[in-house]
Amino acid sequence: FPGVAHFHTIRVNQPAGKFYTTKYLEDICKLWEFRGSGMTNMHGATGDIILLGTTTPQLEEVFYELTHNMNQDLGGSGSNLRTPADCVGQARCEYACYDTQAICHELTNEYQDELHRPAFPYKFKFKFDGCPNCCVASIARSDMSFIGTWRDEIRIDQDAVKAYAGGEIKSNGGAHAGRDWGAFDIQKEVVDLCPTNCTRYEDGKLEINNKECTRCMHCINVMPRALRIGNDRGCSILVGAKA
Repeated sequence: FPGVAHFHTIRVNQPAGKFYTTKYLEDICKLWEFRGSGMTNMHGATGDIILLGTTTPQLEEVFYELTHNMNQDLGGSGSNLRTPADCVGQARCEYACYDTQAICHELTNEYQDELHRPAFPYKFKFKFDGCPNCCVASIARSDMSFIGTWRDEIRIDQDAVKAYAGGEIKSNGGAHAGRDWGAFDIQKEVVDLCPTNCTRYEDGKLEINNKECTRCMHCINVMPRALRIGNDRGCSILVGAKA
């Protein structure tokens, strides 16, 4: 099968938050169309741009083009440290509790050698989520998770709560407005779905027992104009091996 005698895959280190210019994306697609199969994976479980399928003689050509002409580094693979990945963080998200891009960039530079040489007995992943919504799935897809959280109380705008209850504001930011789901029911769609039963809705007023809250973000996601994350923000670090 000469067509599949070689099928090398190349991992390319993504920028923090995966912010790209259209020129960069055009250049990398042209490079891979010329030097490889033209197939890409945007992005892999580790966050890398994955360039799928090329022959051995093309490897050094691609490496040179990426590192010398595109100012781009290679990603981690095999038993190496995998490329750290983060969400867009404070660059675009109001829920981000710390600067995910800064710490991702810092640790990528700190452990750059481990990205290219097998210094670990097995692949190891850092991932940085700015809030408990976990947009980069740090709990499920990393060995060391950094998850943004807060220590004080969720801020409640009771006037906005009444507006949600009265149908003046669409729940979930209007994300499910494509069909008629009936009137919004705070008891059914927020209180009854709270995993720790720490919310209560009585007489048009929403209350939260913050000591029992696990910061799951469900109520905030459903009523983002009525509920806000706390102001005393930071991150929780989880160390384990799930991916």
